Amino acid sequence: MSVTNEIRARLQAAFSPTALDIVDDSERHRGHAGYQEGGESHFNVRIRSDAFRDQSRIARHRAVHSALGADLVGRIHALSLDIGV
Repeated sequence: MSVTNEIRARLQAAFSPTALDIVDDSERHRGHAGYQEGGESHFNVRIRSDAFRDQSRIARHRAVHSALGADLVGRIHALSLDIGV
């Protein structure tokens, strides 16, 4: 399974999002630290879910990282998160 699909599956399972956009932005980082041939090293994730209601920005980020798991986060060089309700 691709990293993109793993991200999608784990976030859908954890948060039942109303919106979820995952962009593999790796190609824009060619030649920079962490770039991997074939991509799947740099991601932009936009997620909306009622599960984030009344949570601080830090709590939301922690929840997403927890849902993704250390194994998956460890394979990603850069993860930009846009989290909301």
